[in-house]
Amino acid sequence: MEIRPLTPEEQKYTYSQSMQLEGQTGCIGHLRGDFAYSGYGFYTTWFDHRAQWKTEEFKAELDDVINALREDKGLLHNRYDMSAFAKRFPKSVFKGNYCTESCFRVDTDKYAYLLRCNPTRGDYNFYCYCYVREWLDRHIDRAKQGIRFIDPHYQEKFRIPDGGKIIVTTAWGEKFEQSCRYIDEYHTEVGNSLYHICEFAERMERNGATYEPKQEEQPPQKTSKKKDHER
Repeated sequence: MEIRPLTPEEQKYTYSQSMQLEGQTGCIGHLRGDFAYSGYGFYTTWFDHRAQWKTEEFKAELDDVINALREDKGLLHNRYDMSAFAKRFPKSVFKGNYCTESCFRVDTDKYAYLLRCNPTRGDYNFYCYCYVREWLDRHIDRAKQGIRFIDPHYQEKFRIPDGGKIIVTTAWGEKFEQSCRYIDEYHTEVGNSLYHICEFAERMERNGATYEPKQEEQPPQKTSKKKDHER
């Protein structure tokens, strides 16, 4: 069993998705767990997403995967080993929705297990989202083309990466941001709503609104200070 840090594209799938995305990615469900106050307990709760895919084969494999991760010094052995494990993989660290977390992926022949870990006492310490591997990988690969935004005449205006944001300006000048997710070449989620890309363009025009991509913030550039004798 191989475990590796998640890529930035995969990290989005360590949270619950909309019904459309869960269906396209084959999200079976997720396991939430914590190590109790002591850091050595192990308490879990399972949440169904697509119960029809929770076969006996999958349930047996999930038990095997979790038990393997529970072995001594493993990612899910206890809270302290989780922290030490994550430190060995600096590429696993992501800024999550609530705090900085470490994210990993375990693959088997049929399934993919995406783990989001937070070794903080008092919080839930991990979430394991379980997918049909082929479906998840196919969707992530297609999403790399980005989300297409067009005008009502089907002319492309711009594209943003999956999970990127747009800024909508209303007819009266109010601006607000909306996060967007790739569904397929012709459909996207804007906020909590699903749109055909042409439907979105027509609605914006009808409402007198405009939309543009939000530019991603670049980290500040480090500048080296020269010593006085070097100037």
